[in-house]
Amino acid sequence: MSSVSRQASLPEETNDTTTNTTVIESTSPNAQKMNGLTLSELCCLFCCPPCPARIAAKLAFLPPEPTYSIIPDDNHSTKLTLKFSERADWQYTQRELECFEVQYAQSSRGNRIACMYVRATPNPKYTILFSHGNAVDLGQMSSFYLGLGTRINCNIFSYDYSGYGASTGKPSEKNLYADINAAWLTLRSKYGVSPDKIILYGQSIGTVPTVDLASRYELGAVILHSPLMSGMRVAFPNTKRTWFFDAFPSIDKVPKINSPVLVIHGTEDDVIDFSHGLAIYERCSRAVEPLWVEGAGHNDIELYCQYLERLKKFISVDLPASGSAAAASTTTTTNQS
Repeated sequence: MSSVSRQASLPEETNDTTTNTTVIESTSPNAQKMNGLTLSELCCLFCCPPCPARIAAKLAFLPPEPTYSIIPDDNHSTKLTLKFSERADWQYTQRELECFEVQYAQSSRGNRIACMYVRATPNPKYTILFSHGNAVDLGQMSSFYLGLGTRINCNIFSYDYSGYGASTGKPSEKNLYADINAAWLTLRSKYGVSPDKIILYGQSIGTVPTVDLASRYELGAVILHSPLMSGMRVAFPNTKRTWFFDAFPSIDKVPKINSPVLVIHGTEDDVIDFSHGLAIYERCSRAVEPLWVEGAGHNDIELYCQYLERLKKFISVDLPASGSAAAASTTTTTNQS
């Protein structure tokens, strides 16, 4: 589930869109299989079954050397400021730097989680809680966040997983869930953003905590960018069920999401196969028209023109038409009182 180690550039905007739902299966017709696995794979599983933590460690986490630090602000005793490291290869104007606000959140597992609030627009339609890929940190994603928020008229709130950037602890599946929960609570309490105005956006491994949180809370909407069904299904593509030792079982959680869901996936993804995105889409009860980017891989979807166009349509057309679960819940409560 590798992700780019630098922030992606956004393309020029056009009206071109591409949708394709063809699934390419790479299975051997001569292989003896049981429940979707070859005999050799079954022997591997039952003779030396992996634990979820080891699956996660092998597949998911590649924290880069931190590209930033969070330090006290010289002009404000209670305020923190963002400082980019010398290895950061991007520059910001002073006005752009003022768009970034950083703070720490405390997770339920005792880790200090670095959070970044990007004020990309003065009148945002929504605030996006963004869970990034597995090989980047907030510093590397900061330019992308600013550009994305400006173009789709949303502010961005993001965080680094335990063991990434300025966050303490070590990356693990359990920490992923605790990390996003800490970020969610900070966004709600410190910035006062109501659930119906929050869009959860997960990319690659970031779809795992995104799905988990969305399955437990009612909120504005969900965007799943190159999602995975589960860790075992990535490691063993022929897996047809969720084993007790599986990691990241998003496929079993997505039916519990009550918010509108946009699924985005590249048809030529060689890290998380396109079939994962299609399966996730089919399990979502409130999925909108997906974006299948013909020819795109795992790390370049943002470079295609239809990426921005689909996000704009999702926010400006799909969400007003469908209504969020959180907004519907609020309306029902008001009418009953």
